[in-house]
Formats: sequence, structure tokens, C-alpha cells
Amino acid sequence: MQIYLPIAEVSVNAFLLLGLGGIVGILSGMFGVGGGFLMTPLLFFIGIPPAVAVATEANQIVASSFSGVLAHLKRKTVDLKMGTVLLIGGLVGAALGVLLFNYLKALGQVELLVKLSYVVFLGVVGGLMFIESVNAIRRSRKAGAATAPRRRQRNWVHSLPFKMRFRASGLYISVIPPLLIGLSVGVLAAIMGVGGGFIMVPAMIYLLGMPTKVVVGTSLFQIIFVTAFTTMLHATTNYTVDMALAVLLLIGGVIGAQIGTRIGVHMKAEQLRVLLAMMVLVVCAKLALELLLQPAELYSLGAAGGH
Repeated sequence: MQIYLPIAEVSVNAFLLLGLGGIVGILSGMFGVGGGFLMTPLLFFIGIPPAVAVATEANQIVASSFSGVLAHLKRKTVDLKMGTVLLIGGLVGAALGVLLFNYLKALGQVELLVKLSYVVFLGVVGGLMFIESVNAIRRSRKAGAATAPRRRQRNWVHSLPFKMRFRASGLYISVIPPLLIGLSVGVLAAIMGVGGGFIMVPAMIYLLGMPTKVVVGTSLFQIIFVTAFTTMLHATTNYTVDMALAVLLLIGGVIGAQIGTRIGVHMKAEQLRVLLAMMVLVVCAKLALELLLQPAELYSLGAAGGH
């Protein structure tokens, strides 16, 4: 069942899009990531132009995150105060990111920037997450039934001014680190069409020392508003939001998020992280290959590669 996407100007199979939305929804429910960092490259692979993929994907993340947050609010695993601080940083970052995106679009460099950002980020995040999770699994095996060490040690984050108490997370820390984390995630949301959960979740656990159980819900709470804001900015300044594409991804995403939240409950956190890390690395490798290999359309008029 082929449908034509007016803004993207390509025809794609509707069921393929529903399936992609579903897979990414499952991930967002399981890991607390918006899933955009996997979805946007997948959209590149099926021929959607990067500018459209980024703007439209931000739209789909709003819905799958919203669906995920509802499940977390029921369980009271959202730190709304922390989410709000992250959100303030996120909105500022998103506005800056869209400005940068538009500037590069005018220069004609936006496609390369988006793809390169993905290769770098997915490579770094996937690699770090993989190493960390493998170590965590090793530790839990060594310790037998003992749990992994608590990450409650004081670090530089605790010595900064402007402290605030976050009761749901049991923290008393400066608002500067969460604001900065929010800011960087906002910029990424605008340029890469990602919710930024794949950066925010590790940052909240390791930098801020938040308990893992509230991290996922809080991350999704912030992602909803930042990506909604990003989508609005892209739609009004770039006109690159393809509603037909968004709706199909959305339907798949909302259903997937509910399934993912249920699966996530039954798996160990370390196993989840290894799985996620492996998927991130696979997508990164495929994107890197596409950038390195000869493009399908060569613009040079000379005899290309006379082998």
C-alpha cells in the first residue's frame, strides 16, 4: 500500500511506516528514550529527505513520549520539578538549534550536518553505553545477589551554587547542571529531530545521581514539551513537517510505547542497556557507511572513479 508524502515528495509503503513507528514506540516505552535517534536514520534509509525526517520525527516523539509519560505518572515515577528545570533549558536550546538549522539550510549544508551529527553521537553514546552495561552485568554476576554500587558519591555537581531540593529524586543539587543538560538536549532536538533521551538518561543517572526509576519518566516528560516546541518552530519557519508521515509514525508509536513499557518492567536494566547500545551501534555503522560509500547520484561530470 504505497502512499505519497506531499512534503517529503516520495512514495512509501504505509505499513512500513506503521511498523517503524511501532518499533520505535516499543523502544521509547522500554528505555525512556524518544526513539528519534533510531527513527530519523531509519527514515533516511527509506528515502525521506533529512530536513523533513528531522522535523517530522520531532512530531512523532511528542506522541510516543506522551503515551509513555502517562504510564509513568500512574506509577508516580516522574520528578516534575526536575522535569521543569530540564524543560526551561530545553526550550532555550531548541530555539537556538532551529536558528542554526535554518542558517545551515540556507547554506545548503544541513543534510551533511544532520548525518554527521548522527554518526558521531550514535557512535559515542552506543560505545559508552555498551561498555558501561557490560561492566554492570559483570559486577552483578560477581556480586551474586548483591546489587551494583549506588551512585550517590559527591562529585563536582554538588559544589555548584543555586541549589534546589528535588524531593521525588531525593536530591539537593544546583540547578545549573540540569539547565545545561536541558539546553544541549534542546539543540539536538532541533538539529537531529531527537528527543535527546539517549543523552539525558545517562546524564541524569551519572551526573545528577538521580535514581533510575524516576529517570525514564522525567526524561519523557521533558522530551514532550521540547519536541513539541521544536516541531512548531520547524513547521512555521521551515515548512518541513510532513503530516501524512507524522500520523502514520504516530499511530505505530503510541501502540508500541504501551507494549514497550510492559516489556521493560520484566527485564533487568543492564540487559536493556546492552540491547539498546547494540542497536545504536548498528544504526551508526550503517549511517557511517552511507556517508563513506560513493553516493548514488554523482554530480561530477568527469569520468568518476576510473577503476
